[in-house]
Amino acid sequence: MEVSEGSNGSDSEVYGLGMINVIRSPKLAEFSFSGIFPAHPVPFVTPNALLPPVEYVLYLRKWLETKRPIRFIFTSTQYDINTPASIESFEWKEAAGAPGDIEYSLKLKQYRFYAARRLSIERLDDGTISSLRATWSRADDRAPLKVYTIQQGDDLWTISKKVFGTDQYWKEIQQYNRLTEAGTKELEPGQVLRIPLESGGMLD
Repeated sequence: MEVSEGSNGSDSEVYGLGMINVIRSPKLAEFSFSGIFPAHPVPFVTPNALLPPVEYVLYLRKWLETKRPIRFIFTSTQYDINTPASIESFEWKEAAGAPGDIEYSLKLKQYRFYAARRLSIERLDDGTISSLRATWSRADDRAPLKVYTIQQGDDLWTISKKVFGTDQYWKEIQQYNRLTEAGTKELEPGQVLRIPLESGGMLD
């Protein structure tokens, strides 16, 4: 993985002194890496968590469409990264000589939450300003959590079809709600399932 960091420093010319370097706040870090989505079990993949390669492509494309930051978590023996980030670019292609595998490259940029400040003004009886106070709260950029109430005759396949327009996300709904195989057969009308959605895409 490649990490790019730096500052927004700029050069200025001062009369009688010459050029100086004005140090400013650091730039947002950028993270670039590439890899493969394997079509078959390999030693570095947990077998029971392996999805078809195109599923990972669809996840990333849907995250792009949400226009919201994701949470980038990277762990190693030397350092860890845990930061909100935006997807700046995502490229993928079928791997040559490995039918079904998809090669990808991903570029992320650190995201910093921000919000407008609210200015509170207190005035005296004569109208003069006695104090100013600026407060701000961080904008909530998390994807809204939606739920689905089970109807008579529903199963995870039909729920996936109703919510996503395809039945292929039934397994993700099961995993997100921590349903056992037996639990998927015991769904009752009125039961509520959690479904994280934004613009029709699953985010969790």
